[in-house]
Amino acid sequence: MTFDTFRAQALARGFDEVLERRWEPHTVLDEHTHPFAADAVVAAGEMWLTVAGQTRHLLPGDTFALARDVPHSERYGAAGATYWVARRNG
Repeated sequence: MTFDTFRAQALARGFDEVLERRWEPHTVLDEHTHPFAADAVVAAGEMWLTVAGQTRHLLPGDTFALARDVPHSERYGAAGATYWVARRNG
């Protein structure tokens, strides 16, 4: 899948914005929330996403979704990571 395809599908499903997020190697984001729902696919690298005490190791092609205001933490691998994310702000 290309970013353009991901973007078109996300907008057709009612998401407001679609972004490519790039993270530097070994970035750690402590527990936080977002004021939007997110639906994403890892495009490159690796990351670990922890929600409600459960950690998922995500690799290229893996997907994840977060509802608005859900506490979570993120950790990125030695090569960093890139993911495509669709956000629903409303």
